[in-house]
Amino acid sequence: MLIDAIDDTIAAISTAPGEGAVGIVRLSGPRALKVAGALFVGKSKKRVTGFKTYTLHYGRIVHSGQILDEVILAVMRSPHSYTREDVVEINCHGGVVALRKILNAALACGCRLASPGEFTRRAFLNGRIDLAQAEAVIDLIRAKTDSALDISLDQLRGGLSREINALRRGILKELSSLEAYIDFPEEDTGAGNRLRNTLKGLRKIADALKEILDYSSAGRILRDGLRVVICGRPNVGKSSLLNALIKSRRSIVTHIPGTTRDAIEETVDLNGVPVRLVDTAGILKPRNIIEREAVRRSNRHILEADLVLLVFDCSQKLLAEDEKLIRQTRGRPVVAVINKIDLPLRIDRSKIKTIFGSFIGVSAKTSKHLIQLKQAIGHAAFKDCRVAREHILVSNLRHIESLACARKLVLEAQDCLGKKMPEELAAQGLREAVVLLDGILGKSFTEDLLDRIFSQFCIGK
Repeated sequence: MLIDAIDDTIAAISTAPGEGAVGIVRLSGPRALKVAGALFVGKSKKRVTGFKTYTLHYGRIVHSGQILDEVILAVMRSPHSYTREDVVEINCHGGVVALRKILNAALACGCRLASPGEFTRRAFLNGRIDLAQAEAVIDLIRAKTDSALDISLDQLRGGLSREINALRRGILKELSSLEAYIDFPEEDTGAGNRLRNTLKGLRKIADALKEILDYSSAGRILRDGLRVVICGRPNVGKSSLLNALIKSRRSIVTHIPGTTRDAIEETVDLNGVPVRLVDTAGILKPRNIIEREAVRRSNRHILEADLVLLVFDCSQKLLAEDEKLIRQTRGRPVVAVINKIDLPLRIDRSKIKTIFGSFIGVSAKTSKHLIQLKQAIGHAAFKDCRVAREHILVSNLRHIESLACARKLVLEAQDCLGKKMPEELAAQGLREAVVLLDGILGKSFTEDLLDRIFSQFCIGK
């Protein structure tokens, strides 16, 4: 995005594609009121450029002598708007044609089509929000559960930013103490006390960073969802189990082994946590190229899983394929599931319990004990999430990596001072830690970074 492009007046459709009761065309920039004035014909004789901020006006959009739609015009003057620029939102009927015609009319009158996320980008560049808050906007739009929404709203309100700013001030305080000694060593009469206080301060900062990072995995789960892979040999009831958990016939179920040839994914809300359930093809000795590819994909999904539901058939003894999967999932987070408990018992349940410590017996056909299975998933995967909700949660991978690097630098500075190494080395590390925190907040950034972040947004946001 060119720097001088921020002086353009931009326009875009801000509502989702398709038909709806209401659609919105949003304008932002120095000529937003003038462009709207060229198109809007209201009942009053007052010109759009004279409308007060936070006012609504009824009228029609007219272009080239043609009435395009009956609308409500919303006016938000700079700096009291989302972008801190003059913003006009044209609320029209939500048909595809009406929206497109109004947008094209705005473009013909001097607007430029907005790029993805450009409205939020301008909000950041104009200082209304910091970069962490801007990134929360896309998370807010994509939130699939109440918990994910809460995390995004807290970040948008500045919860994470306040925490980062507090850590930044703490590092700068210790850095200024070090730099004062480096610049004026002869004036430092209490070197021992100063060093002890600095080490104490750095230790406190490192602990605070660790606490945030400790809960980052819970934050990622609450935002992105937990990837739970259902695996097992053919015909143990994996697809039936998926259908039962999501309460829908999503997967094809037959008595023929190997019905599922590719992974099928569905997301469910489990106590406020998005769970991405993946039904995989049965693991068997491949008989052809299709089954070979299906097994390869199943194995890849198992490796990428946050949690594995390893399914066994209650009505059959353990087979070689079962034993192979037990070995394959060793070391992974696994919940053992014995399905088809509505059929006669033939499996050795004591052996399953010995291997996994416990198991859940269910019937996907009758939904028996599915509640217990959901509780087992929750206990295995989300045991820290309830506690985590009481803390500042970091869910963005960019933020997590920056915080981890900043903590490493603080620990290295602490170690450097503890070993009586040159204080210039510790000071340099702390400066780099501040730069990393500045990158989260957007106090320092590159155009490439902004392009990567805002390219994830839709055009109207």
